[in-house]
Amino acid sequence: MASVDTQLTDDVFVITLNKPEVRNAFNPEMIDGLTEAFREADMSDCRVVYLKGEGKSFCAGADLNWMRSMKDYSLEENLADSKKLYNMFNTGRNCSAPIVCKAQGHVMGGATGLLSISDIVVAEASTKFAFSEVKLGLSPATISPFVLRKMTASKARELMLTGRVFLAEEALEGQLVNRVVTEDEIDAEVTKQLEQFMSLGPKAVRETKKLVNTVSNPLFNGLEEETAKVIAGLRVGDDGQEGLAAFFEKRDASWKRKGH
Repeated sequence: MASVDTQLTDDVFVITLNKPEVRNAFNPEMIDGLTEAFREADMSDCRVVYLKGEGKSFCAGADLNWMRSMKDYSLEENLADSKKLYNMFNTGRNCSAPIVCKAQGHVMGGATGLLSISDIVVAEASTKFAFSEVKLGLSPATISPFVLRKMTASKARELMLTGRVFLAEEALEGQLVNRVVTEDEIDAEVTKQLEQFMSLGPKAVRETKKLVNTVSNPLFNGLEEETAKVIAGLRVGDDGQEGLAAFFEKRDASWKRKGH
């Protein structure tokens, strides 16, 4: 079974993260699948992209087996891995069709990057979010350029530095999401957001999205290289090695003070 499913129906290009047994956590297969799905959506005649996760959670971040393998990657392997992840987000960001995303359950770590490249995010009120990388001795480096384009800088700074869990209302306050509704309301709200694009000029919407991306673009040449260096260096460094080891050994990392 593919980890990413795509379907074009009635001018809606649906991209589904399809690993509910692991809460749709990222692994290399899913990263490749999402990259290709965003490319297909861009080249299609769709009016809107609908990005969602199968099951109870949208995406819980990195797959545990992938995280375990990262611990033993060389610096060069980590750089290549990080660049592939960056490319996935950048391909989605540059998709000319508008992206509507449904967020429920858990949205952790790199999954927040998918929300950040979406144009409209509808979140269930009980959804839990976190930039959890610092708890593992890592950094949200790869997603940071995309998150900081979507969120208010002050709120992103607080949440990235603390790694704490926050709920949908706080995500709305920080502009990571655009709508917050109940579990009973979410499907109807997503449908409403998708349907509004059916009354608009398809070419005009795509050109407007390109315009907004161009005018608001703070990204500079070499950003992919810079973010890859940060996360790759941390993964092979003392903090990252200790953080990942502590996570898998189900113990506190050596830097954690008692009582915290």
